[in-house]
Amino acid sequence: MIPRRIVVLGGTGFVGHSLLGQLSTRGHRLTVLSRHPERHRDLGVLPSTVLRAVDLEDPAQLARHLEGADTVINLVGILNPSGRQGFSQIHIDLPKRLIAACRLAGVAELHQMSALKAGQGLSRYLKSRGETEQVVRQSGLRWTLYRPSLIFGRHDSLVGRFARLLRTSPVFPLPRAQVRLAPTWVGDVAEAIVRCVEQPLLSQHQTFELYGPETLTLGELVHAIRDAAGLRTRIVELGDGAGRLLAQLGPWLPGRPMSLDNFQTLRTDSVGKSDGYATLGITPQGIRAWLPLLVDPQAPPARMIQLPR
Repeated sequence: MIPRRIVVLGGTGFVGHSLLGQLSTRGHRLTVLSRHPERHRDLGVLPSTVLRAVDLEDPAQLARHLEGADTVINLVGILNPSGRQGFSQIHIDLPKRLIAACRLAGVAELHQMSALKAGQGLSRYLKSRGETEQVVRQSGLRWTLYRPSLIFGRHDSLVGRFARLLRTSPVFPLPRAQVRLAPTWVGDVAEAIVRCVEQPLLSQHQTFELYGPETLTLGELVHAIRDAAGLRTRIVELGDGAGRLLAQLGPWLPGRPMSLDNFQTLRTDSVGKSDGYATLGITPQGIRAWLPLLVDPQAPPARMIQLPR
């Protein structure tokens, strides 16, 4: 395999840390673009990896950093708006600028993170992810799209977040407990992207649904997290009326457990129909075996843990 020159946006995030470790190990030359690279010096120790400061709102500046690259990977995404950074700005406007920068720099290949059930349901999150995909498909580039279910791993916003919330109160109200999920391990998501990057002729113009082998309801998952953490928290499953009210109050509650848009997202099952892992020859890991490690605040980061397959 010939090492590729890869530019990564969002490489400093949860999925990015796992992906960069795998790409670096395989000998690829990586440039990680970030607004604040000085906050992520740990990534600079990876072989053949450099961090560059960039204004993501400037297509010309983006293009300069893309020059000479074989491919670009965009992992940037948000679950909730923050200040001026809303779903439209991050999931739609940024990919448009990135595509324009790719054209200026002569980069023909783009790998774009999306979400399972993108474009479906009532949430602005899923709708904006669907618009992301439209922008990418109409770009004229050789594109690959990734649609993961909820992603778990050390320092995630799923298991770790629920474990922290369950520790704060003897009673935990849970909206949308019956929604069905197929959580997927961050290492498997990273492996899928690596295989697509290394096989561009097989993966271009393809959309890969990435979901784990275990399907469970949100209620079952939260109960399993509680039990793995050795807690006795009483979990109260709420109807949609009370759940919506809790979500509306979420931004003002301790720990910000849920926003209204999160509630709307959870009205759509996060379970796939087309097994992208099987297509790529990956056997994904289930979430239950991971729970004892993920709920332990003293456990090492996900990229340092390997469970036997």
